[in-house]
Amino acid sequence: MPESSTAVSDGRADLVEIDRAECLRLLATADLGRVIYTEGAMPAAHPVTYVLDGEEIVFRSAGGPTLVAATRGAVVAFQVDRIDADDHTGWSVLGIGQAYEVTDRSRLSALVRLLHSPWPPSRGGHTISMPLARLTGRRLIAR
Repeated sequence: MPESSTAVSDGRADLVEIDRAECLRLLATADLGRVIYTEGAMPAAHPVTYVLDGEEIVFRSAGGPTLVAATRGAVVAFQVDRIDADDHTGWSVLGIGQAYEVTDRSRLSALVRLLHSPWPPSRGGHTISMPLARLTGRRLIAR
């Protein structure tokens, strides 16, 4: 697995930056992440089930601040991680991009087969996509 040479150590674990290809691979292994956006000039985070479609994060939303941010073309972030606190290992990936609501019927039809059912059933009204313009990640490796 490709990794860059940047590392930081705390004595128990090393923090190593990972490249875009590895970030995409890790994103494809998970199905729950956090959309990070601005609500009333303050940062907010909202957990969502998602899929990686090419290099875009896709999730469903019933509306509210997440959808408002997405449909106005706001720059949002998406963060996913898997951390084992006992072993001091894991990874974290952060993507940044301009979100939009998917309205193309043929793409929506294709995404229906890929998207997970939202955990709260009322959250499935709109499909939001976020191209990953910037993608960074770090892996925590036990010493």
